[in-house]
Amino acid sequence: MPPLLALDAVVKDYASEAGTFRALHGVSVEVQKGEFMAIMGPSGSGKSTLMNIIGCLDTPTTGTYRFEGTDTATLSEGALAKLRNAGIGFIFQQFNLLPRLSALANVALPMVYSGVASGERNARAQALLASVGLADKPRSRPSQLSGGQQQRVAVARSLANNPQLLLADEPTGALDTRTGVEVLGLFRALNEQKGVTVVIVTHDPEVARATNRVVRIQDGLVFYDGPPTEAALYGHAEATA
Repeated sequence: MPPLLALDAVVKDYASEAGTFRALHGVSVEVQKGEFMAIMGPSGSGKSTLMNIIGCLDTPTTGTYRFEGTDTATLSEGALAKLRNAGIGFIFQQFNLLPRLSALANVALPMVYSGVASGERNARAQALLASVGLADKPRSRPSQLSGGQQQRVAVARSLANNPQLLLADEPTGALDTRTGVEVLGLFRALNEQKGVTVVIVTHDPEVARATNRVVRIQDGLVFYDGPPTEAALYGHAEATA
């Protein structure tokens, strides 16, 4: 069985006035189905570029990215859009909820684009809100919810189309410590109880510590890939990947 996703010798270049900037230098990473892992690195390390490629929001300059064995470079724009909507659930630091919509409508929105009938998507959205502990908040708008509750709505929305991958970008960055721990516990529960593959992109060693595997990235190079030991989190006795 192939990994859920595999990057092989991925290079990403950007053009600038000063010349070509290389954000990724031949990165190779695999993520197996059912993993709960972190991609960790400081600002400017290349982790956001790597996240964008994994999420099919950007493409490699050279190298290959395969999702479920399919080279994403062979997919049409329509097929890539379908993969982003149905295959990958995105969770962001700032929640990205639509302020005028209720929690229920925010969760249901991806299903609108997938053509799910109104009754079914509302029932599924209500069930998803219940699964993240917000069964009593379907009519609440984002401004009526705490930060932690908004992130829970965002998690429920990311699950709307039963994605194979949850891709979370600094998901606890806008939360206080206690609420952040609760959200990470929710990710672990989704992973352990439902088998959802979770990849968290973060700069925070404490967030990475909550996962089962850490990929460290620095200056566009992956140089540690393993369990969240002190070496993975803080760079002691680094191993070259």
